[in-house]
Amino acid sequence: MLGAAAGGGFPQWNSNGAGCRRARAGDAAARPRTQASVAVSAGGEHWFLLNAAPDLRQQIEANPPLHPRRGLRSSPIAGVVLNGGDVDAIAGLLTLRERQPLTVYATAKVQGVLEANPIFDVLAADVVRRESVALEQPLPLRTAAGAPSGLTLTLFAVPGKVPLYLETGEGAPPIVLGEDTVGMRIDDGTSDLYFIPGCAAMTESLAQRLRGAALVLFDGTLWRDDEMIAAGLGSKTGRRMGHMSMSDSEGSIAAFAGLGVRRKVFVHINNSNPALLDDSPERAELERAGWEVAWDGMELRS
Repeated sequence: MLGAAAGGGFPQWNSNGAGCRRARAGDAAARPRTQASVAVSAGGEHWFLLNAAPDLRQQIEANPPLHPRRGLRSSPIAGVVLNGGDVDAIAGLLTLRERQPLTVYATAKVQGVLEANPIFDVLAADVVRRESVALEQPLPLRTAAGAPSGLTLTLFAVPGKVPLYLETGEGAPPIVLGEDTVGMRIDDGTSDLYFIPGCAAMTESLAQRLRGAALVLFDGTLWRDDEMIAAGLGSKTGRRMGHMSMSDSEGSIAAFAGLGVRRKVFVHINNSNPALLDDSPERAELERAGWEVAWDGMELRS
């Protein structure tokens, strides 16, 4: 886990909330977290980032397996897989602009978002490939030299919405099922993991896909749907932002209760979510339900 928090991180730079104050004070039960991203590898030689968080430079420096290993310039990072076009997922691409060969994998819709913004042209086209990935079509991930990495990627649609900066008109944008928001399945031939940092609802097809899975990293943005409103932090519910809550009858804890997932880990956790705090009643409740809360530097091995 490179980062486990939602947009803004924990503590968020302009938040004076109780949790953020505890994190700044060095409270051991309020561990700081950067924004959600994962690095995966089949053997530790070549790594693929699942989303490129705005904190990516800091995350690379904090994780020695991602450091340069040979020559004056090099990187074990072979590619980046994007789950959508939100700032949380794509801003870190700008950190990778130093003419380092790698591949950016995303749906055609998200590739279009990158192409429409010329700032991403700093990723030199002669060294950085942009590969459009079709939904439900397994794709072997390859090293920068084009060799097999041992990992296979499958993207699949989950309920979500367009990025905030692409919303138009008045009112809430529709929750859609398509290329705007996707989940990822990464398979190494013997085990797999699912990374779903954004999901607005549990559908029957998604439930069937995840049934019996070995490891799922799932959207844990808010504890309750009206959390931001109740805290005086905004006017939007979790559903309006395209995220399930952890609690209540339609939340993720309830939705996963009968799926038999062997290991369930919450990621993309907002700074307002009390489950971030090790000593909170909400943390105790989710742990009783068999969940974990991700933290920066957490290692998950198959």
